[in-house]
Amino acid sequence: MSLMTTIDGIPLFSTVAEAQSWASSYGMNGYHTHNYQGQTGYMGGVSHGQIVRAVISINNNTTPTPSSGNSGGGY
Repeated sequence: MSLMTTIDGIPLFSTVAEAQSWASSYGMNGYHTHNYQGQTGYMGGVSHGQIVRAVISINNNTTPTPSSGNSGGGY
C-alpha cells in the first residue's frame, strides 16, 4: 500500500484502488480526495464525514447513519 498519511485516523492513499479497497472493508464504496503536501491523495468513502462515521460506528458496534456525501472536493 502507498499510505501517504492519515486524517482523523483514516488512511490517505496515493491510488484510488487502495482507497476503495480499504473502504470496502467497512462496507463502503467510492472515494474522495484530499490535498496533502501538494499532492492529491485518495480516501475511501464518498465523503470524509461518511467514512469517519462508518469507522466510528463499526468501532463502537453500531450501525452507521447513511450519508449522501459527494465524490469530490477536499478536506
